[in-house]
Amino acid sequence: MKTVTHKAGLQAVVDGWLGSGKRIALVPTMGNLHAGHHSLVALARERADVVIASVFVNPTQFGPHEDFARYPRTPEADAQGLEASGCDLLFLPGVEDLYPYGAERSVRVSVPQLPDVLEGAIRPGHFDGVATVVAKLFNLTRPHVAVFGQKDYQQLLVIRRLVRDLGYPIEIVAAPIVREANGLAMSSRNQYLDPEQRARAGVIRQTLLWMAEQSRGSDADLSAVEAQAAARLREAGLDPDYAVVRNADDLTEPKRDERHTWVALIAARMGSTRLIDNLLIEP
Repeated sequence: MKTVTHKAGLQAVVDGWLGSGKRIALVPTMGNLHAGHHSLVALARERADVVIASVFVNPTQFGPHEDFARYPRTPEADAQGLEASGCDLLFLPGVEDLYPYGAERSVRVSVPQLPDVLEGAIRPGHFDGVATVVAKLFNLTRPHVAVFGQKDYQQLLVIRRLVRDLGYPIEIVAAPIVREANGLAMSSRNQYLDPEQRARAGVIRQTLLWMAEQSRGSDADLSAVEAQAAARLREAGLDPDYAVVRNADDLTEPKRDERHTWVALIAARMGSTRLIDNLLIEP
């Protein structure tokens, strides 16, 4: 695996690959990687000839009360894991490479409506930062396919909207959520849970499954399902930000007479650690 830290080195490699007809896949990450991230690389390998993984802690998606400086950075371990997973090129840029005029004076990419609810309502400006950095990475790496984890479901929808609206010729692939033995979705944040908290956090997956089952009935009261789901989380010691059922394509509230695929989404805190998860509900 080759590692490049500047745009010029990245573009030289990409030029060579495109010139030889290679199909390129991109896996964007913020580092501190785990088995879930490695599964994205494995899926990318199935869809392309060569795989680029980026590791970049993006300052523009952090809110004023989120500590960008304290985000865990583990570049050596990340590189080892990516190489073992089959990555061909690691792009490890600095802030100045992606924001040459500074993060505060950067051109911003904003996707309307989707970022205004759920995660976006709780973390204002977060998805503008995501859309901006992903657009920059797409422009620099010129991939044919990009792989994103389904755990960050709202982010996935924002990126799909970005790609379609701006006309990027890129296939967006959603990778299945990788889980721990008790069903907890793998996340870099799980390292902040003690063993007892990690065990109790398995209730998130259990609650999602319960929400899906309760929502399938033709006479289901979704408001009641959501309220009971939040109560289940509280009983297990979590503090939910939301536990909702939404339309899977745009996160609007479902209408019973327009049944499409739905998605159950949960965000909850276990102590000081915020966890998110979701589950698609087919008609």
